[in-house]
Amino acid sequence: MIKLLPMNRRSFLQSTAAGAAAIGLSPSLFSTTAAAQTALTVGFIYVGPKDDYGYNQAHAEGAAVIKAMPGVTVVEEENVPETVDVQKTMESMINLDGAGLVFPTSFGYFDPHMLAMAAKYPDVQFRHCGGLWKEGVNPMNTGSYFGYIGQGQYLNGITAGYASKSKKIGFVAAKPIPQVLQNINSFLLGARSVDPAITCQVIFTGEWSLAVKEAEATNALIDQGADVITCHVDSPKVVVETAAGRGAFVCGYHANQSPLAPEKYLTGAEWAWGNVYTKFVTEAQAGTPLGNFVRGGLKDGFVKMSPLGPGVSAEARTKFDATLAEMMKGSFSVFKGPIKDNKGGDAVTAGQTLAEDAIELESMAYLVEGVVGSTS
Repeated sequence: MIKLLPMNRRSFLQSTAAGAAAIGLSPSLFSTTAAAQTALTVGFIYVGPKDDYGYNQAHAEGAAVIKAMPGVTVVEEENVPETVDVQKTMESMINLDGAGLVFPTSFGYFDPHMLAMAAKYPDVQFRHCGGLWKEGVNPMNTGSYFGYIGQGQYLNGITAGYASKSKKIGFVAAKPIPQVLQNINSFLLGARSVDPAITCQVIFTGEWSLAVKEAEATNALIDQGADVITCHVDSPKVVVETAAGRGAFVCGYHANQSPLAPEKYLTGAEWAWGNVYTKFVTEAQAGTPLGNFVRGGLKDGFVKMSPLGPGVSAEARTKFDATLAEMMKGSFSVFKGPIKDNKGGDAVTAGQTLAEDAIELESMAYLVEGVVGSTS
């Protein structure tokens, strides 16, 4: 009996390259067939499962959009750690599948892994999700893309403000980095636009994906009186299911989690990566230079909102829709002074309005007044 062993593309690359070398063939010659059959092969790499109801699923949904584009072949690999393993996956996609455009989607893939592959394969385009690319420092065949999803968290906050009876809302967060702090602050500012007395308790788990801590944090927030919960972790699944199971309302993040809590899901801030990937692929197929530092918000189609759930009142829908309309016109600012931080200092001064791409937001290191928690 022959036993077939499971093999991922990293181990397959190693074995096929070794076999090709043994009979005198180069790995590049071995890989030309797949590339010749398509106009463009695009690689997507995920740090977790594609069906995680979160960060990875949002990217996989974007990849699914471009699969329908003429002349495009998509290759994917999930559960790739932020180690040298991702370099092996990228090499496999390039050498075996003929990928000419690669999206390593996880934050830790950028340096040194993506940069090392970009130097080795200068004719391949690499685009990374995040804000790490720097002009004059990083190669021109690399770049980054991201969205202003704090706008979505502000809209989450509006629905939370109307739904909360205790005037306490909760946030489960991974780490106190600027993007996470923006989301926490935006969530509370949205809620306080409804009721200035609302406060937000935040608990940092210290990890992007750790189900036990996420469940513990969610339960602790509810035990302290929070009756609406949201989060910024890789997969909100545990947070959503735990909160709804305790009777709290939830606001989603990354992707649509309403199937997990149909009665308690208010809305969610989602990525719309299908639009972003379509633009990159269209440019690549046309031979147009790809952007190296690409950003956008709701009006640009980088971010979208989950449908409003049954727990959203008519009054909440009216304010939600009006605010969304202003954001779609580009005339709404989440951070408009005066805003104090939760230590009593001036975070945004009176008369000051911060645009979504303001350096003050990209380097945010504070929590606004009304957030109960610490960044240290």
